[in-house]
Amino acid sequence: MITITIDSVNISEKKGTVKLAVPHITINENGVEHDAHAGDWHRQVSMLSTESIAKFAQQANRVIKPGEFAENLTITGMNLINTAPLDTFEIDDVVLEVTQIGKKCHGDNCAIFREVGNCVMPKEGIFCRVIQGGIIASGVQGTYLPKVFKVHIITLSDRASKGIYPDRSGQRIQEMTELYFDSKRRKHQIEKTLIPDDPKMLEELINASANNYDIVITTGGTGIGPKDFTPDVVKPLLEKEIPGIMDMIRMKYGQEKPNALISRSIAGVIGNTLVFCLPGSVKAVEEYMTEINKVLEHLIYMLHNLDTH
Repeated sequence: MITITIDSVNISEKKGTVKLAVPHITINENGVEHDAHAGDWHRQVSMLSTESIAKFAQQANRVIKPGEFAENLTITGMNLINTAPLDTFEIDDVVLEVTQIGKKCHGDNCAIFREVGNCVMPKEGIFCRVIQGGIIASGVQGTYLPKVFKVHIITLSDRASKGIYPDRSGQRIQEMTELYFDSKRRKHQIEKTLIPDDPKMLEELINASANNYDIVITTGGTGIGPKDFTPDVVKPLLEKEIPGIMDMIRMKYGQEKPNALISRSIAGVIGNTLVFCLPGSVKAVEEYMTEINKVLEHLIYMLHNLDTH
């Protein structure tokens, strides 16, 4: 959590023009009232730090006023390029969610670019969408809250739940998940639950986890044995299935190890929760997590209606 100060709030009636500082702005579901960039899209409110403006002003050898880079909020207190999509800002009653870092430069269509031949907004500005509206006045303070991704790992194993042997597959999922989020510099919380091969317990856990976690990963019960019921329990609970991921993994590793083709692993979505059902062996977990992690960020952003192409 970082405290920021709103140095200036700014509005322009036309895109590609500098914004003018005003005493306060009203934020509604489309962004800043009476601002040219307001609308039903993901870049409703723009932000830029005074540190970025000062650095550019030195390069341009002139004073840069708040709003000249077409930012709605000019802030101090942090380097905005260290934020990431789905992080949030709370400013009095207003809640803004980060949707994009930087943007394509408009070039000659931008007033500041025409004057000095460069612009800092595409490199160091950020864009947000409105989660909760209200009024923001110049001089108030706000709070930056990085997104914390919550992950629930569920291991199904009669013997592991009895303590006959350790939960190695669940532990390996945790290790690979932690490495993934650490590499992205994203905060995360991981919870692990070990249960016996009990379909009722699994269904209750999945229902309780949906919309309370960003990601749910099960391990175990994806084969064709009498106690392999995980896909049969989870699939009816999914709102959308994502078959391509698991199909690709089966085919990729099944070319060398045909037994991999027996897995009935599935992936899908329940509300705002991604669900992955993996096999129970550590080796299979490593193979599946390696491939899932390649598309995980894109899946998360798609689920939250963010176009990061």
